[in-house]
Amino acid sequence: MSENEETAYVLHRRPYRETSLLVDLFARGAGRLRVVARGGRRSRLAGQPFVPLVVAWSGRGDLKTLIRAEPAVEGTPVPPGRALYLGLYVNELLMRLLPEWDPHPALYEGYGRLLRGLAGQGEPEPLLRRFELQLLAELGYGFALDRTADGVSLDADDCYGFMPGSGLIPASGARRGPGSTGFRGCHLLAMAADDYRDPDTRRCAKRLLRTALAEHLGERPLRSRELFRRLGPAAEPPG
Repeated sequence: MSENEETAYVLHRRPYRETSLLVDLFARGAGRLRVVARGGRRSRLAGQPFVPLVVAWSGRGDLKTLIRAEPAVEGTPVPPGRALYLGLYVNELLMRLLPEWDPHPALYEGYGRLLRGLAGQGEPEPLLRRFELQLLAELGYGFALDRTADGVSLDADDCYGFMPGSGLIPASGARRGPGSTGFRGCHLLAMAADDYRDPDTRRCAKRLLRTALAEHLGERPLRSRELFRRLGPAAEPPG
C-alpha cells in the first residue's frame, strides 16, 4: 500500500455540493478522518458502511480527496433489522467520540469483530457491551469492573454507584433492596468475567455503560436511538 492507502470502514456519508459526498472513515492507521468523494453520488467510489475497504486519499489540507475505495475482503453484510440498527448506533458513537486523525488500531480490530458478530447468528448485546467497554478504555475513560475506584474488591451482595471520571463507588454501604438504583456487585463481577448469560447482568451492563458514555456524549441525543425505537413499541434502544 502507498503512504495514504489503508483499510477502513465508512462511518457516515452525506451529500456535498452537486454530485459529491462527504465521507467519514474509520481507518486502521489514521483513525477517523473525513474525505470528499467527488462524483460519489454517481459511483460506488465512496463504499458501503460495514464493509472493510481498501481506501486511498490525497490532499494537503484537513479535508482529503478520496481517490480509491474497494472491498478489502469478501464479507457477510450486516443483516437488516436490529443488528443493522446496532451497527448504526456504534458508528454514531465513533463519530461523536473519536477525535480526527487519532489512530486506534486495537479499536479498529474490535470494530471489525463486532461487525462480524452482528452479521452472524450470535446474541448481539454482549458483542455491543464488549465494544462499548473497549471504546471507553481506548479513549482513556475505562474503569475497573471488579473493584471500586479506591481499589476495594467488589462484594457480590453489595450495591455500587458509578462516578464519571473515577469508576465504581460504594452505594452508601447499602445492600440491594426495593427501589435500589445502584448496580449489584454480582452483575458487575459477571461483566468483569465477560459473562453476559444472565438477563439481569445484561440489563445492568446496558444501564452502566449508558451512564458512562453519557458523560462524554453530552446533551445532544443519539439519532440512532430514535431510529431504533421505530422498529416497534417492544424494541429497546441499543445503548
